[in-house]
Amino acid sequence: MASAKRDHLIDTALRLFGRDGYHAVGIDRVIAEAGVARMTLYNHFKSKDELILAVLHRRDERFRNSFMRQVERAAPDPKGRILATFDALDTWFASDDFTGCMFINAAAEYSDKNDPIHRTAREHKDLVVDYLRDLASKAGAADPDGLAAGLALLTEGAIVLAHVAGHKDAARKAKKAAEVLIRDAGL
Repeated sequence: MASAKRDHLIDTALRLFGRDGYHAVGIDRVIAEAGVARMTLYNHFKSKDELILAVLHRRDERFRNSFMRQVERAAPDPKGRILATFDALDTWFASDDFTGCMFINAAAEYSDKNDPIHRTAREHKDLVVDYLRDLASKAGAADPDGLAAGLALLTEGAIVLAHVAGHKDAARKAKKAAEVLIRDAGL
């Protein structure tokens, strides 16, 4: 039962923080939306920051698992999977629940690089780059680190343009640029 309440609090906070931001959503709002007592929240989390960290870990797990499954279903080979990352982004941008990247927002709202929230956001981005590097390596890129870095710039830029400027075609444009990077990488 305790785990179910904890999960419910995390899911409620994930929805609220994702839509409205971390600083804009207070603990009272999370409690009200979750329909729990203040003590219930504090039985599971010592602070708002601890709740935010739990939310970021949940989002990381869900996002990366879903993203990688989409990519792997879309293409059988590593080169195709590199390009499929942009198709997965395109699907995300077109979804009703696209509100930008919770990790970019967390790093912006908690800008001190030593803050645990900022570090958690960075860890997520590092894991995404690791995934891109793995795909680049399996595809036979001579410089998988360089290709992964270029692909990460394209994916992050597409996320920001889709969210901030409303460019819902950002992933498709980034995919075209990725084709150039892939070709230049000798793939």
